[in-house]
Amino acid sequence: MTSPILPGPPPLRVLHLYAGNLYGGIERVLGVLASQRHLCPEMEPHFALCFDGRLAEELRAANVPPHMLGNVRLSRPWTVWRARRRLKELLKATPGFDVVITQSCWVHAAFAPTVRQAGLPLWFWAHDAYLHLNRVERAAARTKPDYVIANSKFTLGTISRLFGDVPGEVLYCPLPSPPPMDRDAVRLAIRTKLGCSLESKVILMGSRLEPYKGHTLLLEGLALLKPGDWQAWIAGGPQRPHEQDYYTQLQAMAQRLGIGERVRWLGQRTDIPQLLRAADIYCQPNIGPEPFGIVFIEAMQAGVPVVTTKLGAAPEIVDHTCGMLTEPGMPQSLANELNRLSLGSSRSALTGGPARAAALCDPQQQLELLSAAIKRHARPAGNPDGPRCGAR
Repeated sequence: MTSPILPGPPPLRVLHLYAGNLYGGIERVLGVLASQRHLCPEMEPHFALCFDGRLAEELRAANVPPHMLGNVRLSRPWTVWRARRRLKELLKATPGFDVVITQSCWVHAAFAPTVRQAGLPLWFWAHDAYLHLNRVERAAARTKPDYVIANSKFTLGTISRLFGDVPGEVLYCPLPSPPPMDRDAVRLAIRTKLGCSLESKVILMGSRLEPYKGHTLLLEGLALLKPGDWQAWIAGGPQRPHEQDYYTQLQAMAQRLGIGERVRWLGQRTDIPQLLRAADIYCQPNIGPEPFGIVFIEAMQAGVPVVTTKLGAAPEIVDHTCGMLTEPGMPQSLANELNRLSLGSSRSALTGGPARAAALCDPQQQLELLSAAIKRHARPAGNPDGPRCGAR
């Protein structure tokens, strides 16, 4: 008589809490958790957002519609109370989650107390470095999580300033390789559309309009480049009022430095993988520490050498096989590296980007690491296949 086949353990139910009004690295990670969930069927992602925007649309497109908690402003307490009430109702109405993960200090400050009251494991996914705590971060620090996932060793090293002594581990951002594309055809199409010849050397920067990303240092370095046929493309547009002011200042700076005709301001883009394949160098010379840098991985996947500064997590991500690290705050050092790459003398040695990106951020590997961490630290140690924590 054959033994009956016993069912396996139920999938891990993970609720990710986030705002959803902007779009950057955190949103990219959450989108990957949804779109690539088939790579780790033992983990079932769920999402609750405050704002209905691009992230919510991506989650719906991936057939993981988010729970909407309603728009929240921390300066308007009634909006926080209303959203907390909706989260409380969600936690009661939905079968128990194994863990609830807050995805920023803003979200942690708003919702961690509600998760605590529900008796569920509370985790914090650290996407930023915590060097000098602001008002929102101090508010988040009032509720200590059970465990921390950090996007780099550098970020994890700053967690004690936020929460004190809390266990945690590093999980590099999962990022799938883009679909195969004809590089030559993409290069021709993008450059033709932007009025750039195939012979020009193109230096691309694509990031949020945050001063620490180093836009000003890039412009200063570009002004020191040797004469030649080159262009700089800067992708990323204003998403908030203060970013519009910064954007205008950068454009004026390029004019003052005499490189206004060489710098193309591309605005907000959704085709960064294509832009990378049309570029020759990716340069983002941070003047403040970068917690991770998803776009560095995207550049590696595209086989484009990365030039950045020796700050934050960059030395963990960019090595001698795929890029160059310059001294922070030194335009001439940046210009020297860009000149070397533009002349082609160093580029031939920097071919390890795709392998480096896969080693760090393969989505199946990273999702399985997250699943394993939840099994170790969130489900009851003596009964990993039993009832979920917080199940009612």
